[in-house]
Amino acid sequence: MGMERHDGPDSELTRQAALRQSVQAAFHVLGLAIMCGWILYMGRGIIVPFVMAIIVAYVILGLAQALERFPVVGHRLPGWLRQLIAMLVIGAALATMVSLIITNVNQVAAVVPRYQDRLLGIVQAVVVRFGVEEEPTWTTLRDQVLNQIEIRPLISTAVSSVSQIVTLAVVVFIYSGFLIAEHASFGVKLRRAVQDPATQKGVRAIIAEVNDRIGRYLGLKTFVNIVLGGISWAMMTIVGVEFAAFWAILIGLLNYIPYFGSFVGVLFPVLLSALQFPDLGNVILVLVVLTSAQMFVGNILEPYVMGNSLNLSPTMILLGLAFWTALWGIPGAILSVPIMASLLIVLASFRSTRPVAVMLSRNGRVGDPIQLRGTLPDNQREPEEAVQP
Repeated sequence: MGMERHDGPDSELTRQAALRQSVQAAFHVLGLAIMCGWILYMGRGIIVPFVMAIIVAYVILGLAQALERFPVVGHRLPGWLRQLIAMLVIGAALATMVSLIITNVNQVAAVVPRYQDRLLGIVQAVVVRFGVEEEPTWTTLRDQVLNQIEIRPLISTAVSSVSQIVTLAVVVFIYSGFLIAEHASFGVKLRRAVQDPATQKGVRAIIAEVNDRIGRYLGLKTFVNIVLGGISWAMMTIVGVEFAAFWAILIGLLNYIPYFGSFVGVLFPVLLSALQFPDLGNVILVLVVLTSAQMFVGNILEPYVMGNSLNLSPTMILLGLAFWTALWGIPGAILSVPIMASLLIVLASFRSTRPVAVMLSRNGRVGDPIQLRGTLPDNQREPEEAVQP
């Protein structure tokens, strides 16, 4: 004869207590998220250069590992020397990039009057075509159409911001040097900070996965962007676009920003070509060649080289782009994908947060969670193996 189960007052109290705990946990998580967002926003002046330094350190260490595979002499070079060579190469590349930006900004400032006259000519031609009786001068155009917007102050602002770019580059490179210098001692610190062998193994597995995915992504993405910049420079040089090297660098940098970066990278040189060339045919040609380069790299080269290495959902990439851009501006847009990929790996490593990682992923496959036995309650821990002193 079966026994019927009746819920008494105790079970009702238990359900109410569980509900209260769930609500409290939700509020705690929400409060923690708001606090973290506030810290990230208010501390962006310190946090952003440091995060960028971590990215640069990944690139430098990746280049140092690539130097080890260099024929004949690569495997003979000690690790510190390979890292030093990689730092010098990356530093020279950054210095060259900043120098090109400064030179081209100054050149743009010098030719502003010519572009200003060309813009006025375009507007006057449009006015004549639509039969407006009074042709505007630059003064009336600025007052009535551009609403007091001056081109020269915009260029002056760009020139003044160059010093900030140089300062940021120097700070990031210094941070990267210190991070690389402490890279070798990290294993010792981890062993002393985490005594439990199983927990230590789990933490190492998480860090190794982050290092592998992010390092591979940054290395391949940098290679793809260099190829894109080189193709764009060659095409713009052939067409005759002014400041082709500057626009090529800008296109390569903006390609780190998912989805919108490629569009903005094409927009700027096309707008400049509209002021540079007297006929519309050359402008359309610039648009076609740059769009073709973006389509080749985005649809053929990048999928072939990178595949689905990060396993991030496109929708989550877009949301992450909006979130980190709102917090940190353009640096946040550039860093959004590496941050989201790191977050996916960390969340997938714990059973309690694995469902969130599944939602962040592209295909729902995020691997098995890592067992950190040192973080489990005593009654759930597996027996420890004997550790030799």
